[in-house]
Amino acid sequence: MLQINPNFIKHIEQELPHHLSMDEFILACNRPLRQSIRVNTLRISSEDFIALMTPRGWSFSPVPWCSDGFWITLSKDEQLGNCLEHIQGLFYIQEASSMLPPTALFANNADAAAPVRVLDMASAPGSKTTQMAALMNNNGLLIANEYSASRVKVLHANVLRMGVSNCALTHFDGRVFGEYQYEAFDAVLLDAPCGGEGTVRKDQNALKEWQLDDVIAIAGTQKDLIEAAFLALKPGGALVYSTCTLSQLENQAICQHLLSRYPEAVAFESLSKLFDGAAKACTEEGFLHVWPQIYDSEGFFVAKIRKTASVPRIKSQPKAQKNFPFSPAPEKQITALQDYIQQSFALSLPLGAQVYLRDDEFWLFPAPFSDFIGTMRFQRIGIKLADVLKKGFKIKHEAVIALGAKLGNNLNNNARCIPLNQAQTEQFLMGRDIDTASFEGKLDLTPKGEMIVSYHGAAIGVVKHLGHRLKNSLPRELVRDNLG
Repeated sequence: MLQINPNFIKHIEQELPHHLSMDEFILACNRPLRQSIRVNTLRISSEDFIALMTPRGWSFSPVPWCSDGFWITLSKDEQLGNCLEHIQGLFYIQEASSMLPPTALFANNADAAAPVRVLDMASAPGSKTTQMAALMNNNGLLIANEYSASRVKVLHANVLRMGVSNCALTHFDGRVFGEYQYEAFDAVLLDAPCGGEGTVRKDQNALKEWQLDDVIAIAGTQKDLIEAAFLALKPGGALVYSTCTLSQLENQAICQHLLSRYPEAVAFESLSKLFDGAAKACTEEGFLHVWPQIYDSEGFFVAKIRKTASVPRIKSQPKAQKNFPFSPAPEKQITALQDYIQQSFALSLPLGAQVYLRDDEFWLFPAPFSDFIGTMRFQRIGIKLADVLKKGFKIKHEAVIALGAKLGNNLNNNARCIPLNQAQTEQFLMGRDIDTASFEGKLDLTPKGEMIVSYHGAAIGVVKHLGHRLKNSLPRELVRDNLG
C-alpha cells in the first residue's frame, strides 16, 4: 500500500501546477506503472521487432517522445528479464519517462552537426547510455561515467549486451569532469542523483521517509554536478539536466543556479515542441516537469541548456596521465586480424577502425577517442576484438555481438552464421553444446571451425562447428543457469 510522508504532501502542494490536483496526483501514484520497453535499433528495427513479437501476444502502444519506445501488454505472464530477446539485447526494459532526456539532448540538431563527443555523467544501469548509443548509431564517442563501483559492472554488462561499440567507461565523482575535460564535449547528459520522488509508482516506499533536509542536502551535490557538466561542455553545445524527482528544489532551482552562475553563457531551450503533447508538462522556462498523472508515467524533470559562450576554467589543466597501456596496432597486424574476422565470421571492421594493442589483446576504440588519451583514467574503452594466439587469433564474444550489430538481420544471409531456434538458443545461453542432430538434416555436418550463432537474425555468440556438435564458446559470466 502506498505510503506518503505528510511532510512531502505539504511541500508538494505548494509546487503542484494550478491545473493539476493533489487528488489526481495521489490516485496516479497508487496505480501500477505501465510496462514499457525501448527497441534496440543497433540490433533490430522497431518495425521488425513488432512483427516478431506480435504473434507472441505482445501489443504495442507508442511512447510519444521516443520513436523506438513502447508501452507493452502481454497476453500471458512473462518475465521480461528472462525473455530471450531481452538477453540478446533486442530491447531494453526502460521506463517511458526516462527515455525523455536522450531524446531532448539529440533533438533540434538540423542546424548543427550531430554530437560527436558526448558525455553521460551518471550512467548506470545504462538505459540512457544505450539509448544515446543507438541515437548515435554507434558513431562518435560516448563517455559513460558512473560513480558507484558496484554499478559500473552492471553498466558495462548492459553496454555489451546491447552491442554498443562507441563507448568508453569511467568511474569518477562527476564533479571532476569540469577540471579534466574542460569544454571537450558537444553534448552532456546529467541525469543527476536525486530524491527519487517520481519513482513512487514502482516503489511504494519511495516517499515514506521523505525529509526536506535530505532534499536540500542532495541539491548541493546537484549544483556542483551541473556546474562541472557545463564546464565540460563546448560553447554552442547542449546540456540536458534531468531527475526522476518532483521537487523544484532539485529541478528548476538547480537550473536557475547555473543561470545565476553563468548569466552570459546559459540559455534555456524550450521543450514545449519536443513531441506532440509536450506543452502539457512544460514550465514557463521551457522545462518539462512531468507529473505522474499527465502521461500516466513516472514523474520526471528534463531541462535543455545551451552554452552560448565559453566560461573561465576554474582550475588549471591537470597533468597528462602517464602509462597509457595501449598502443596503436601495426597495419600488418590489423590486416591479418581483419582477414581472420572476414574468413571465419564474414564480418568486417568499420572503415577507419582505430585498433589498439595491449599485451596480446586487440581492441577497437571509438574513432574520436585519440583526443582523450592521457586526459584521465578509463575503466574500459570500446570493445575487445580478439586475443593473439601462437597461431592466429581468438575472437571475443563482445566483438561478434558489436560487429554483427552493424549488419542487423543481414546475419541471416551470412555464410558463417548458423541460425538457432528457440530451444537451441536456450541451450546455448545456458552454456551447453548443441547436438547437430537437433537441426534435422538442415545443417552441413562437415566441421567448419569457428562460426557465429544467431537468433532472429542477431548474433548471440560463437561456436566451434565440430561436425557432430557445436561447441559452446559463451563466456562463463554470461551463462544463464536457469531460463525458466
